[in-house]
Amino acid sequence: MRKLFFSSLAFVFLLASCGSNSKSKGELVGAKGKKWYPEKPYGMELIPRGSYVMGKAEEDQAKVLNAPTRTVTVRSFYMDDTEITNSEYRQFVEWVKDSITRTKLAILADELGIGPEDEGIGEYAFKDTDTSRISVYEKYMLDNYAGLGETGYEGRALNTDVDLVWDTSEYPDEYYAEVMDSIYLPEEESYNGLRTLDVTQLKYKYNWMDIEAAARAKTGRRKDFIKQEELRIYPDTTVWIKDFEYSYNEPMHNDYFWHDAYSDYPVVGVNWMQAKAFCNWRTKFKNDDQKSRGKQFVNQFRLPTEAEWEYAARGGIEGGTYPWGGPYVISDTGCFMANFKPQRGDYAADAALYTVEAKSYEPNDYNLYNMAGNVAEWTSSSFDQGAYEYLSTMNPNIGSGQNQRKVIRGGSWKDVAYFLQVSTRDYEYQDSARSYIGFRTVQDYMGEEDSTSGKRNGLPSAR
Repeated sequence: MRKLFFSSLAFVFLLASCGSNSKSKGELVGAKGKKWYPEKPYGMELIPRGSYVMGKAEEDQAKVLNAPTRTVTVRSFYMDDTEITNSEYRQFVEWVKDSITRTKLAILADELGIGPEDEGIGEYAFKDTDTSRISVYEKYMLDNYAGLGETGYEGRALNTDVDLVWDTSEYPDEYYAEVMDSIYLPEEESYNGLRTLDVTQLKYKYNWMDIEAAARAKTGRRKDFIKQEELRIYPDTTVWIKDFEYSYNEPMHNDYFWHDAYSDYPVVGVNWMQAKAFCNWRTKFKNDDQKSRGKQFVNQFRLPTEAEWEYAARGGIEGGTYPWGGPYVISDTGCFMANFKPQRGDYAADAALYTVEAKSYEPNDYNLYNMAGNVAEWTSSSFDQGAYEYLSTMNPNIGSGQNQRKVIRGGSWKDVAYFLQVSTRDYEYQDSARSYIGFRTVQDYMGEEDSTSGKRNGLPSAR
């Protein structure tokens, strides 16, 4: 019987081979799939590949001696045209808040044995509560993999088809009210008649693989290089007070992140690890939509390397001191070109006291705003004072997991002009959040659709 089974398999394989030959006529034509025409990421600009002189070609006024010049080459990539704004980061926070709330509702419904047919909190039960409405594959995954984790609910699908109710007067039942009550601070910690969300519950969990470590390892299994992260993602709004002694900045602490007046301002109070988590979420958020539409996944959003950041900041002006060229910070019309600390501390001289909206001042020649001033920006690179001596000349980067000092670039609203120079290096510890550090993301370029011919263009070069 077993012989007959394998003979049948061989026969089926033979038929399949014959079928594929009939289409390719025996020629090596490649594994044909759907044509891939990626769209340009929203809010990003294409930075063409090219070479430039990285480091301080001009005078090193601070005498830090940590950026000797060398010619390097970087590949093409997309970069956000502005720093990530409060509004954009709030989208991340809202997504995490909704996910945690839905999970709490689904777990309580499961514990009570309530399903969609029971209405109330039952409408938020796990989708697999009614197994007749899920696919064969989803049922297989549920039976074999769901619950393999700390809570026992991992792998179960949330019901996102029903909107959450935030108005207390419209809660559907007492169980729903119980869950909603648990995500706010206790009554004794509230004041002015307002109950505040308990932001310590807003945690984002994700996995990533240390590809570089895996590639260099001589032994080890794939799972040995898969890392799991779980961290609080709400910005530290207290940085506006902690960063400045003997200074009144309480209004910025109270309003800057959540108020609509600051929606288009760059998010601050986000440490390096939170910025990395945002990149992971942005990739997931986009690919969830790609999957729902039957489209191929996009590659990951990430923080730029130090070399990519400097190349983009230069805007194609190889010898420029600042993103606009330089060497001056005042335009021909007498206006300051960026938001920083001019004239020995006259913060208001550049028309701004703290940060400004992300699309302020003139962009550089790559159409990137505020690559100098406003907020300094996290990069993915670790800071080593002597890095330029041994870095590769192609896509240079140091991504040491042991080095917690991460490179920040661009200077900020509270910095003097020296830190706005495209070649100036600085750093901050990865677990530190500041009122003057934000970030923007990049995505590797893999081609784009030509609207005139419908074909994918090749990789662009610098002008």
